[in-house]
Amino acid sequence: MKKFGLTLLTAFAGGAIALGGYKIVENKYTHSLSFEDQQKVYYATSNHLTPAASNLSSAGQVDFTEAAAAVTPGVVYIRTTYSNRQSNDQQSELQQMFGNMFGQRMPQMAPEMASGSGVIISQDGYIVTNNHVVDKAEKIEVVTNDHQNFKAKVIGTDPNTDLALIKIEGHDLPIVKLGNSDNVKVGEWVLAVGNPFKLTSTVTAGIVSAKGRNIGIIGQEENQQQESPFGRTQYQQTPKLNQAIESFIQTDAAINPGNSGGALVNTNGELIGINSAIASHTGSYEGYGFAIPINLAKKVLNDIQKFGAVKRGYVGISFRELDEDAAAALHTDKTAGLYVNAVVAGGGAEQAGIKEGDIITKIDGSKVYESSDLQERVGRLEPGDKIHLTVLRGNDEKSFTVTLKANNPAPAKVAVTKSAEELFNRIGASFVPVNAEMKAKFHVNAGVVVTQVRDGGLFDYTEVPVGSVITQINKQPIASIDDMDRALGHLDHGVLTISGYYPDGSKLRSTIQIQ
Repeated sequence: MKKFGLTLLTAFAGGAIALGGYKIVENKYTHSLSFEDQQKVYYATSNHLTPAASNLSSAGQVDFTEAAAAVTPGVVYIRTTYSNRQSNDQQSELQQMFGNMFGQRMPQMAPEMASGSGVIISQDGYIVTNNHVVDKAEKIEVVTNDHQNFKAKVIGTDPNTDLALIKIEGHDLPIVKLGNSDNVKVGEWVLAVGNPFKLTSTVTAGIVSAKGRNIGIIGQEENQQQESPFGRTQYQQTPKLNQAIESFIQTDAAINPGNSGGALVNTNGELIGINSAIASHTGSYEGYGFAIPINLAKKVLNDIQKFGAVKRGYVGISFRELDEDAAAALHTDKTAGLYVNAVVAGGGAEQAGIKEGDIITKIDGSKVYESSDLQERVGRLEPGDKIHLTVLRGNDEKSFTVTLKANNPAPAKVAVTKSAEELFNRIGASFVPVNAEMKAKFHVNAGVVVTQVRDGGLFDYTEVPVGSVITQINKQPIASIDDMDRALGHLDHGVLTISGYYPDGSKLRSTIQIQ
């Protein structure tokens, strides 16, 4: 009997050791996988309620209950708190002037608060939301569908896609299954799940109205209160130029302030987009909402988790989307595609053989009609990846294989003084001399074209966009990079006045105060 008990105890101990070892290996293994692969393991090894696969696409027979039941537990309510230092500083001055005079203390102003939504994509607490939901927040609180409260930390953000990855300390959390946004079709039913107007766990239905929408909203300066960060609209003001990637899924599912960062899912309960913006004159729903495609988000989120930032590849061109007006201005009869108006020296496009004046018509065999067709495809790739571009050069169709570079290199510059070089870097832009075609287009004899505007530089705040032609700086003619260097090294009382033409041909004049 003792021998049997010893054998049984040994068996239990061996099983526990094996199970513990398996869990250690499993944890290390799953953390090395992408979020999508982690979910495949999760759904393959658990009895968790999987999204419905039997829903039909025929109107009248679609039942959204299974999809809603599968998704709602994985969509969270996000509360953010922002400091009110400026208001408190102003209040302190008023208190000194009036409050102390009457022997009273003025009431303290409460911190600003905002809210939004997020989607749990891993059992251990990784959550995707919008960058504008958590940007500059001092405190982030997550409330799950079953009313559990967590403090969240930001793992990383990508303002160029308006995505953020945050983390809560949890385990065995419900997740939303990642879908394939490439398979989304215009006209199919979708559900938007989020927390509009603080109405938690709200589900609305609609259809996909369009794909690949570029509405010029990412990067625009906000002029609304933080309490409704989602009510942003392209009608409010001109967007700030940056390296934004927009290829939104457009839907008429009702979306309102508070839905930001929430889920757009198909009738199988699969996540196909992250709700991000609405087109509205009032800040509330008027029929059009926009979601970031999940296939673009997957790359961004996996990079943030692995590297803390997005590793993005660049083609090395600036371009203009063609339509009838652009074709007339560029003196071409082509009204579809992307007109290459500048090629970055040392970039992938130049090395592949692409030239200014080429018209990009296809990427990897798929037709290009809008800038989003190229931007989203490139946005999913990394430095070193290759893309195949088909271009029209005159009447000839040519194909090129472009290797994406880690960044847009600045054009080669002649040697300059240290002070001029520092100033050149501070203005945050790169240039190349205008070619014959640009001279004819803008009716100039000389000048330089802006090929890159770097985030955070002075050009970033003057709204001098890529593709602009600079002909004078402080009334000095600019015909080459040498002229730029000389002009930047000899400023009048630190004032930089730029003259030239915007990409559409209208006159440009901008003044910068150099500190």
